[in-house]
Amino acid sequence: MQRNYELLKSICIVRLSAIGDVCHAVATVQAIQRHYPDADITWVIGRIEHSLVSDIPGVKFVVFDKKRGLNSFLDLHKKMVGTPPYDVLLQMQTSLRSNLVGGIIKAKRKIGFPASKARELHRFFVGEHLPETEAFHVLDVFKHFASGINVPNFEARWDIPIPSSAIANISNWLNGKSGHVVISPSASNIERNWLPSRYAAIARHCFRKGLVVVLTGSKAEQEIALARDIEELAGVHIVNLAGKTNLKELLGLCRFARLVIGPDSGTVHMATTQLTPVIGLYAHSNPKRTGPYGDQAAIADAYTPELVARKQTESMYLWGHRLKGASLMSEISTDQVISLIDQTLSQGWNTRDLPAQH
Repeated sequence: MQRNYELLKSICIVRLSAIGDVCHAVATVQAIQRHYPDADITWVIGRIEHSLVSDIPGVKFVVFDKKRGLNSFLDLHKKMVGTPPYDVLLQMQTSLRSNLVGGIIKAKRKIGFPASKARELHRFFVGEHLPETEAFHVLDVFKHFASGINVPNFEARWDIPIPSSAIANISNWLNGKSGHVVISPSASNIERNWLPSRYAAIARHCFRKGLVVVLTGSKAEQEIALARDIEELAGVHIVNLAGKTNLKELLGLCRFARLVIGPDSGTVHMATTQLTPVIGLYAHSNPKRTGPYGDQAAIADAYTPELVARKQTESMYLWGHRLKGASLMSEISTDQVISLIDQTLSQGWNTRDLPAQH
């Protein structure tokens, strides 16, 4: 029996991490906002992820800092004391930590993933599961949460502000010229990183195509070291910004880029929110589930051939199935990625101009 949600006045979303999944969630949260413009929307989110989306209009954020351990749960409990129960809570993450977070929050109804996608005691922390769905990409499953509260089907779109200070820094780094290519070589798991020599080869190719090559990465020493290795191996001019940007500046670099290239990581999904073409490098996770949304034709896919080689093609339909192996990314060839680069560049994308700085 379909319920009437027309009187929803307060909605809570639990999605703590990670950057890519938070980018997927933004499209759903903003669709909910459009459908329920008078509802108060609260999003419980991780500390790092909050720095990317904190200025989205109309959303109250409650930051959960996992680095505080048990104290993070106590902090959340204190914040929620005296808060009236939400009309509905959407439990959009199945990790045990996020399930425990949802358990602290009072809501008249708590809606979770379809039972087939529930993990880590998820079913004990929600009052009901969404119906089973053929949706497979993470963003499409998040859209299913919106449909669960009667939000009509929608095209994914994003409005994540980029502050003028971030744009000014980008303009300074790039001498006021947009249309660069961003190579974001690092994933959260080093097994998902491609070979430095091959990153260097595609950097040279982009440079010879007349593109300014920008390398990005977090402040983690291994990411800075990988970017440094690529720069040295490439032997051409590269703007190496690894360890030098915050998330808003990285988002801006994606926005004004001609192309973004990287493995399964937050950066490729940030680029998708800016409608910038993406080439994804995938060997460990299913690109049909976690690939750049809308750029499925521009994926260097070593995942699917590996499943065929292992005679595990049925695993293509297992949500969340991952492959292990330190050498899997080496199955992606330089020529394969260069072909995708040329194919993408030939499509005549109109690069956004960086605003003039005064």
